[in-house]
This record gives sequence, structure tokens and C-alpha cells, in this order.
Amino acid sequence: LCCCEYVDQRGERNHLVACCCDCEELDEGCERWLTCKSLPPGALERIADTVADRVRVPWFAGAVKVNISLVPPLVLLPVFLHVAALHFLLGLVILTSLPVVVLWYYYLTHRRKERTLFFLSLGLFSLGYMYYVFLQEVVPRGHVGYSQVVTLTCGVFLMLVALSRAKKDPGYLPISANNKKPLHEALPNKSVRGSSNGLHGISTSGGRAVNGEAKGSSRMSAEEPEGVKKDWCTKCQLVRPARAGHCRLCGRCVRRLDHHCVWINSCVGEQNHQAFILALFFFMLTAVYGITLTLHTVCRGRTPFVALFYCPGAYADYSSALSFTCVWYCAIVTAGMGYILLIQLLNISYNVTEREARLALRDNTGRRLLGGLVIDTGQYNRGFLCNWGHFLSLGSSPPQRSAEDIV
Repeated sequence: LCCCEYVDQRGERNHLVACCCDCEELDEGCERWLTCKSLPPGALERIADTVADRVRVPWFAGAVKVNISLVPPLVLLPVFLHVAALHFLLGLVILTSLPVVVLWYYYLTHRRKERTLFFLSLGLFSLGYMYYVFLQEVVPRGHVGYSQVVTLTCGVFLMLVALSRAKKDPGYLPISANNKKPLHEALPNKSVRGSSNGLHGISTSGGRAVNGEAKGSSRMSAEEPEGVKKDWCTKCQLVRPARAGHCRLCGRCVRRLDHHCVWINSCVGEQNHQAFILALFFFMLTAVYGITLTLHTVCRGRTPFVALFYCPGAYADYSSALSFTCVWYCAIVTAGMGYILLIQLLNISYNVTEREARLALRDNTGRRLLGGLVIDTGQYNRGFLCNWGHFLSLGSSPPQRSAEDIV
């Protein structure tokens, strides 16, 4: 292949010049649109798949496919923020509609069970663009010192380091070829019982199954009580330890699965939960510090909270308007991330994961505490200090036994 050629999704050799040609689905869609006819089922999905397959850039060994979900944040975010800085009403409309659009896209991809790089791209590009606006528009005004710029830069760096660690293996359970046995052969002496999420629990004692696990009369340890049965995952074909779960987006089972985070495009589990919390913590500190410095520069003589809602000179010039608009954008994002961090800290304090809380709500087996902010299942709660000690020791304990050893 030359730099402008590629192998398409049908396995055929194609050229970048033909990226907008020879699309039967697109031709049919345009024809039906012009003749006011309805599209056949799945036509839009096929057109989107074809367009996504043909968005490529030239490279040495052939054209490289570009993930189309990376592009919208890179293009739309600067445009929206610059338009919002033109007038107060434009800023109000755009900054109000942006969270709605992001939430709509989240529910759309969540319903289709699709993985997307849109949220990771939006988060990283927002961070980089806010830092660029701070250096370009705020620092030259002379009210921000060198040490403050260094402090903000260190905060951004530490957050990126924690984020890179959170992007690593969350604790995937290994899939072995020996685990691909029929269920009745792999588990000859165990009583198998179906669960509501498509998994089969292995009852290792007389315990009763609840939420894909079983409750027994005594406890072996804080993490795996005696009588808590291990689950057989029919998709991964392996036996899961206690508190592990199958992620439908990643297609893998994860130890102590908390949730699948779209902002890092990965699961949060036993191995990366600490780094995830650390990334959120550094983000909150850095964002609040950057917002404070910007408001002190744009709205002199007012406290940051008052300046956020009342800053008469914010739209006196375009530079101040852009800085003030970016401050409000950062404030909205920081509020959302702060809520996520609060829920995570409460869950850790009660030793419950997001997955366990969701299952407890579905099966009505948990207690709502603190106005419904946290769901206490009571199964692993050992007190505030013990729960935090357990969380801080995640990943330091020896790995769980393999499925062959358990069987």
C-alpha cells in the first residue's frame, strides 16, 4: 500500500480520493430524502460506519484510520467558546446547552453499549485549551506571578500522571483457553444457579444468592466472606472472585469492578481505583486554583464567588470576555467532577462500589443514606477507618487465584 491507500471494512483495497464516492448507502439515503421516502432500518448506522471507515490520513505504510469521535471536541469547543464570548446572552445559551448535549450523547452511546473516545478527547482538549487561554490571555495582564504559574502547571502535570495510571489495567481477569469448557464439565461438583445479569453463580456453601453473590453465615475475610459464592461468567467463560463484575463495554471481567468511566474510556477497578480518585482530586485542586487566579485578574477587587456571578467589566474587551467565558465553562465542568468525587468518597467510606449500589437499588436490598447520595449494602462495611484502610491497600495484595485453581 502507498501512503494514500488503505484496506476498507470489507477487506478491499481503496484510495483516499474515493473516500466520498462509491457509497451505495449514502446514494440511496439522498435519493429517498429527495423523494420524501423513509429510510430503511439501519440505513443511518450503515452510512455512519462507512464514513467512519473512510476518515483516514496518509501514512507511510498506508492511510491510517482516524477515530471520528476524537474530532468534534477539537473543532466545536473553541468555536463555541469564542462565540459565547461575543455577548452575555450568547454565553448563557451556549454554556447552558453544552452540558445538555454532552449528557444526550452519553445516554445515546450508553444505550447502544458503544465505546467512544469523545469524552476522553473532550476532557483532555478542554484541559489543554483552558491552560492555553490562561497563558495567552490571563498571564500577560501582569497580575499572576511566576510561582503561581508554576504551581498551576505542576497541578496539571500531576493530574495527567494520575490519569495515565488510571488508564492502565483496572484489574482484568485473565481469560484462559482451558476456561472455555461447557458449564457442566467445568463445574462437576458445584450447584449452578442462574442470575439476573446473565451469569451463573457457583454456590460454595448453603448461602442464598443476592445480586450475583451469596450470603453465608460466617466470613472468611473482609474482601471474600465465607459463603459468598463466586460467579461463572458465561461471556468470559471463567469463574469470577467476589465483587468482580463483567463490563459490557470492555467485554472483560474486572476485579472489584466499580464502574466504566467514559471520561477515561476504561473501567475503574481494583488496580486503578486509587489513581482514578487521585486524578479527580488533582483536577479539583487545579481547576479551583486556576478559576481563582483568572477571576482575580479579570474582576479586580471582588471575591471569586461574587465575581463569578457579578463582574461588570468582564465584557469590556474580547480578551476579558473569553477568559470569563472559560471560567464559567471550567466552573460547570468542575461542579460535575466534584459531584463524581463526592459520590466516590462516600462509597469508599461505606465500602461499596457503584456496581454494587446499582444492583442493590435494583433489587431493593440496600439502605439509602445521606439523602440518597450513598447506598449502603452492609455486606462489606467494616467502619470508616477499616473501609479506607481496605481501599488504600487495593492492588497491594497478592492476585486472586486463577479460574483453574478455583475449579
